[in-house]
Amino acid sequence: MKSNKFIVLKESVQEIIDLIALKNNKEANNRLVEVSELLDELLDFSEEDEDLMQISRYQVLLNQLHQKINFGD
Repeated sequence: MKSNKFIVLKESVQEIIDLIALKNNKEANNRLVEVSELLDELLDFSEEDEDLMQISRYQVLLNQLHQKINFGD
């Protein structure tokens, strides 16, 4: 599970960061919602501690990106 799903997560998070840099906050927020849903699914089906720690890191990052999108710099 780890490799494929986390690669998709990493690429999706980078896409959100790129959209924020382009000041396209609406699309960035839409992607953030999609990625958050994917992360929730991963959390539901993950049992390994390493996976759970990785998911936790992405949750923190997505929260920070959410703050940036909705409340500015």
